[in-house]
Amino acid sequence: MVGSMDVARIRALSGGVNQSGVRNHNERLLLSILQRQGALPGIDLARLMGLSPPAISTILRNLENEEILKRGDPIRGKVGKPSIPMSLNPDGILSIGLKIGRRSADALLLDVSGTVRRQLHTTYEYPLPETVFGFLDKSVKTIVGELDAAARSRICGIGIATPFELWKWHDLKGLPASKFKSWRDIDFAQEVARFTDLSVTVVNDATAACRAEHLYGRGKEFRDFAYFYIGSFIGGGIVMNHTVFEGNQGNAGALGSMRATGPLGESQQLIDVASLHLLEARLIEAGLDPKVLWRKPQDWSALSRYVDPWIGETAQELAKASLSICAVVDFEAILIDGAFPASVRDELVERVRRYLINQDTRGLIVPQIEAGSIGENARGIGAASSPIFSQFLLNTNAGLSA
Repeated sequence: MVGSMDVARIRALSGGVNQSGVRNHNERLLLSILQRQGALPGIDLARLMGLSPPAISTILRNLENEEILKRGDPIRGKVGKPSIPMSLNPDGILSIGLKIGRRSADALLLDVSGTVRRQLHTTYEYPLPETVFGFLDKSVKTIVGELDAAARSRICGIGIATPFELWKWHDLKGLPASKFKSWRDIDFAQEVARFTDLSVTVVNDATAACRAEHLYGRGKEFRDFAYFYIGSFIGGGIVMNHTVFEGNQGNAGALGSMRATGPLGESQQLIDVASLHLLEARLIEAGLDPKVLWRKPQDWSALSRYVDPWIGETAQELAKASLSICAVVDFEAILIDGAFPASVRDELVERVRRYLINQDTRGLIVPQIEAGSIGENARGIGAASSPIFSQFLLNTNAGLSA
């Protein structure tokens, strides 16, 4: 544990891979292919990228010299020289992520392969700025202080996953409410610069979860898909052309704001009818502590009388929302994940599939309904992956967001 690391030392850690310059298109494309497909020899990369073998060799050599790529064992064919597969070096690129949640925050160290190497957790009554940034400051000192010099030089930045318009996300009165509203004027990069010079990437928390699924989960199976992440509030993201699409203002895929109908026919949002805060309210009404939903490891087996009705109601809403989404873009699949046990996720997905059968699908191509695979840590992993994506991988939707 390193609690006394000075600011100067932390600032010095911003060198390394993030200072190597803007990656050219071919390098980003090559790294993106290896990230999605795994180890490949140069001849296969040349074919996939439409480049000559000498051009590919130059790129591979440069990235290997930077220790971003590593060689695999030679593979001998029937004729010719053995081919040498190249893959991403997990030690070559590291990143720090922060997830800001309603009741807790997580800071983690992620490598380019998607492995969480270190994670710290804190809880609070409300996510006030001084609490959140104080936690991040201590976490950066701890995480970085446990690394050797070589690993520290590989940290490419800090990604922060935060709810959209966080200052509207409260039920406080008095002084705490005014402090909460201060999020409106918070400059994340400026706050982080108080204790480190690492670059900062801020992303919507549900979009971050979508990116984690896209890079490291089942998102690799689909070219275009929509994604629901159910936490205290439901959110989502969309992937088009193998890239998370964030939109002009970073709020594309705000699926929680889709229209829904309340029990009396009133207009509501999906966030009001398909979120875990509804399950929390049921537990409170029954005289139970809702914190049981967030304890780790998660075990909701004793709560089935409350969880099962929630799953049924949520599944109906997700079935309707899934078809509404596909009326705009004919997504191949809808992926569903959230901050709940895998058994709850699987049952929810199965019920959404069943409810789709009875929906009016005229004029629509019904999407596959599939379970996500990352789970409750998706937002933190997605936050940490954001600097890696922005600095090293190819954004095939860049022109759409210009």
